[in-house]
Amino acid sequence: MEKPFYTLPYEELPEQWYNLAADLPGAMHPPLTSDGTPATPESLSAVFPMNLIEQEMSDQRWIDIPEEVRDIIARWRPTPLRRAVYLEKALDTPARIYYKDESVSPPGSHKPNTAVAQAWYNKQAGIKQLTTETGAGQWGSALAFACQLVGLHCKVFMVRISFDQKPSRKIMMRVWNADCVPSPSETTEFGREMIAENPDTPGTLGGAISEAVQEAVGDPKGETRYALGSVLNHVMLHQTVIGLEAQKQLQQAGEKHPDRLIGCCGGGSNFAGLAFPFLSEKVNGSDIDVIGVEPTACPTMTRGRFAYDYGDSAESTPLLPMHSLGHRFVPSGIHAGGLRYHGMAPLVSHAVEQGLVDPLALDQLECYNAALLWSRTEGAICAPETSHAVAAAVREARKAREEGKERCILFNYSGHGLMDLSAYQNYLDGQLQDSTLSDQELEKGLKILDENPAP
Repeated sequence: MEKPFYTLPYEELPEQWYNLAADLPGAMHPPLTSDGTPATPESLSAVFPMNLIEQEMSDQRWIDIPEEVRDIIARWRPTPLRRAVYLEKALDTPARIYYKDESVSPPGSHKPNTAVAQAWYNKQAGIKQLTTETGAGQWGSALAFACQLVGLHCKVFMVRISFDQKPSRKIMMRVWNADCVPSPSETTEFGREMIAENPDTPGTLGGAISEAVQEAVGDPKGETRYALGSVLNHVMLHQTVIGLEAQKQLQQAGEKHPDRLIGCCGGGSNFAGLAFPFLSEKVNGSDIDVIGVEPTACPTMTRGRFAYDYGDSAESTPLLPMHSLGHRFVPSGIHAGGLRYHGMAPLVSHAVEQGLVDPLALDQLECYNAALLWSRTEGAICAPETSHAVAAAVREARKAREEGKERCILFNYSGHGLMDLSAYQNYLDGQLQDSTLSDQELEKGLKILDENPAP
């Protein structure tokens, strides 16, 4: 049997982050203020500290990782690259399936890669508290973990449907000394507006972002800032440690590069973390098919529009050039809460527009079916979000079998599902259904984009 895993010593932990913005073909559209003018560092300073704003707007290819940040993430990094030999055997495929195991971090996902960096930079800027949103709870627990380590207070607005579905995530945040409230809440003006409009709303990531931003900018002492777990350029940047490590580990495995690279996509961060270093190879001629997988219930890339749109429902953020379903879009309450976001990271969206990334939408039941196959072969229980990447990898492995071709498949195993067992229970009991976005709901969501400037 082939060696099932590949590791790197601490000395191989990346010393720099990779910035795809330096290498993407075609000019990126800048973020805009509400009046349609390009956003400036000063216009973002009430939300983010200047040291992170500099990274957000940087076009440098490499940005140094502070030694203090490297020391913290060395608690779990470098993460292993594993080969799914048991899944390969079950599928009877000539494909070689590898996965980068980000579930080994203390909060159990890829999210601490940027949570630690953002908390550290805010601490250096003299900030005392961070606010944020979370869907499934992966990001909220990661930021709570990071804030506890660097000495900041953390307040998390958790989308109500996930707040109810995933109580264990709330406990994780409390263990790391963070406050977690359901969104929409009565603690912000926008939260009260959402509740008044629809008392039974499941909540949205866009709405939770609005609440977190309002809480941050409303601090009379100016000691609170907002931290975002996905979408923005500096978040994508911090996650590239995943792909940079994977490049070295594939070399250990004797692979030149993956033929198929796969990541699930909500706002884009775990996909970008693995994909961006390899997209650099693709831009320079490597033959790599890069696949971004999203749910059919929230098909941002496959059915959304590339347009300027707000990152939140209350229109508090700059206008971002991205694939979007409209910032007031309310997705159905699928269990993959981290993939229920109306927009996609501008860098990922630009890569899709340039033909570098192939988007794919999958139904919920296909993903859970693949997750069960995964757990019954490889053994681990994956997060509902991660199941989308697993399902796409299974598809590609079966194609390789049908075509009789060897193929190197790499995907990001972005989180474990040990806090999501109620979702598995619902699937096993036959209580889950596919939830494909209707044309009527799609058009309703997209209509608001007509009011925004065109890219």
